[in-house]
Amino acid sequence: MQDELCLAQHKVVGTKQTLKALENGETGAVYIAEDAEAKVVRPVLSLCEEKGIEVRRVETMIELGKMCGIKVKAASAAIIENQKEVD
Repeated sequence: MQDELCLAQHKVVGTKQTLKALENGETGAVYIAEDAEAKVVRPVLSLCEEKGIEVRRVETMIELGKMCGIKVKAASAAIIENQKEVD
């Protein structure tokens, strides 16, 4: 499951970008770091529940950042289903 995020050609990293992708209906799956602050990821979790999007848990923000190919922590990330780029 986590390899899917690593190999995804189209993904967004970070809470703002994940929320934007969710709002635009472009998200296939969302990844949330277990150690992220609840107030940061709560809007993402609420929108996922509202839209019926699968939430996959990752143990740490450091691990999620590495899965996304970045050298910093990430609270959330999402795989983009369609080919449209997210600004």
